[in-house]
Amino acid sequence: MNRQKFSSVRENFLQRRYGVSLGRRYVLAAASVVLLGVLGCSQVDSSTGTLAESRLPGSESPLPKKTVNPDTKIVNANNKFGFKLFSEVLQNESSEKNIFVSPASVAIALAMTYNGASGSTQKAMAKTLELQGMNLQEINSSYASLEKILQKPDADVQLTIANSLWADKDAQFKSEFLQKNREFYQAKVTNLNFQDAEAPNIINNWVKENTQGKINKIVETIDPEQVLFLINAIHFKGRWSNEFDKSQTAVYPFYLASGKQKQHPMMSKDGDYRYHETEQFQAVSLPYGKDGKVSFYIFLPKQNSNLKAFYQNLSAENWEKWMTQFRKREGSVRLPRFKTDYDVTLNDALKALGMEEAFSSKANFSGMGKNLAISQVKHKTFVEVNEEGTEATAATSVGIVATSAMQEPEPFRMIVDRPFFCAIRDNQTGSVLFMGSIMEPQ
Repeated sequence: MNRQKFSSVRENFLQRRYGVSLGRRYVLAAASVVLLGVLGCSQVDSSTGTLAESRLPGSESPLPKKTVNPDTKIVNANNKFGFKLFSEVLQNESSEKNIFVSPASVAIALAMTYNGASGSTQKAMAKTLELQGMNLQEINSSYASLEKILQKPDADVQLTIANSLWADKDAQFKSEFLQKNREFYQAKVTNLNFQDAEAPNIINNWVKENTQGKINKIVETIDPEQVLFLINAIHFKGRWSNEFDKSQTAVYPFYLASGKQKQHPMMSKDGDYRYHETEQFQAVSLPYGKDGKVSFYIFLPKQNSNLKAFYQNLSAENWEKWMTQFRKREGSVRLPRFKTDYDVTLNDALKALGMEEAFSSKANFSGMGKNLAISQVKHKTFVEVNEEGTEATAATSVGIVATSAMQEPEPFRMIVDRPFFCAIRDNQTGSVLFMGSIMEPQ
């Protein structure tokens, strides 16, 4: 099925963001959901087409053959949006809490929704998503091309991306909106009776299947006003290029931001790594697979600094600059084995980034139907890192309701024994798939 192929490709896209072990492989999954509802009359003029045109239950449209060369503009846009979103989430959370998000998943879900936005709502979303200067055709084609590149399979690194639209059987939507999401995002379009108590389970089962069972539920209940769910699922699975020797894992102290310390299992490894160091932090890239197309990046503030100071300088611009400054260097790494889960409602963050209109009665989603607005954007994640690799999952739910070769340096030593920032990046495109703030390994 197209969904399975799409899911398989998405899987490779997210693997770099978190390190985890599940037997011989590790999985990273992200899912995004857009829930749509009616603020007034949900009917669309029949001359524009309705969902009935694609009403075959469970039907899937063949993946489009239309592709373009990967556009760096869409990668840059996604990364800029991702760092802005992460910054907003940080401001609204406790400084002691672990945070883990998949900006890629959120961006794809909102990009599908963007196909139905018009007028000032479209402009506001374009600004928030950093899509200004790109027309809709360019945006959609670029996403289709990017997803193909990200989903190239590898023996030890796999990424799959899957999209779907779930519509209430009595709702009508513009055929052009549905077709764009089928064509460019290979989205499966299915009609459901939203009044049926089993409807949430049907949607959640699709999410569970496309995240390899890592995310079991993205839709709790379906409110009467909701008429559509747009869902993105990303699944990542991979092994370290060089696994940590389990016999080298031992308990060491991890120093919390509060000044307290806890004894925690730490993995250790020596080797040649891409490494970067400044007066403020140390950073290392731990690759997955044979060719290192995806890496797990760790940024560790120096003893005289902290994560709060680091985040003041964390931006898409600085990130790109740092990426060019990594150099191969011999050294040793000590990293905590950890796992954490996280969930957050992104409404406030997205409103702060300029999308407030999309959540209000002034929202204009006339490109998909009448009187629609976003009601809620939820995000759930899980990540685990161990000696063999990384496993992580993420789910995003957007609801719309009715209304210089210098002298060889000395080997570095990087002991990650205090709060740190981490990210999973697809090195071939530069796409940041996941990012997180690990305050206390669990």
